Amino acid sequence: MQNAEKVQNCARVLQSKLPCGFRPAFGLILGTGLGGVVEAVDDRLYIPYGELPDFPVSGAPSHQGRFVAGRMSGVPVLVQQGRCHLYEGRSPAEVAAGVRVTALCGAGSLIVANAAGALNPRFESGTLMLIDDHINCTGASPLTGPDDGGGPRFPDMSRAYDPEYMRLAEDTALRLALRLEKGVYVGVAGPQLETRAETRCYRMMGGDAVGMSTVIEVIAAVHAGLRVLGISCLTNLNLPDCTAPVAVEDIIAVAETAGADLSALLSALLPRLAALR
Repeated sequence: MQNAEKVQNCARVLQSKLPCGFRPAFGLILGTGLGGVVEAVDDRLYIPYGELPDFPVSGAPSHQGRFVAGRMSGVPVLVQQGRCHLYEGRSPAEVAAGVRVTALCGAGSLIVANAAGALNPRFESGTLMLIDDHINCTGASPLTGPDDGGGPRFPDMSRAYDPEYMRLAEDTALRLALRLEKGVYVGVAGPQLETRAETRCYRMMGGDAVGMSTVIEVIAAVHAGLRVLGISCLTNLNLPDCTAPVAVEDIIAVAETAGADLSALLSALLPRLAALR
């Protein structure tokens, strides 16, 4: 079966499980250690990925593997509580499946959140970074292959992250007195963490943070015509000249703590973003 058909089948089954008349305004993807943000979603309905035909189930630590439908500050959202990754042996199409299903369910915007290592020496662990742009170092794209007709064949990525959404996010963080950095996210395939030489290279390329997700999903979102906002939780410092070993358990712990700031930011921001629609 072609990927487009699989996505459409998943969307039909998911819609059949959603409350009658429910239409998400925003899709939200929560990465490593950030699943607790769903506690800010009211009237939650959980739909495990395993209940959807051919939908990829994540095997990554701390990824719960389910959709959560509900309302955050009154705004209808469809949350991916966990994602799959290229390093799990998933294809780019599988990594992008959640975005495509969310778009078919009616969402016009996507907020994508991840855990990332800070490349910028001015940044601190445990803070949030607004993604201004990205560099795709995965060597992959969800658009490779026959044109499925789901969007432009050669989508413009020059403004992948919505400038108006970013301005509102910065203003909201300022109102909440939350520290919100801004920078370029480097997406890599993983699962190994970066060498000192790779870290130095990514920084020289202009990267401010590095992680193993997001870029494939954002390409798919832009292709589908969604407005995108990206936020990284900076879980560790990747400084090549004074590097220290990093354990995944430590990354998850920092992300869980930073998730409280992410939850506060999104709860205040979503109504303002929804007012733009």
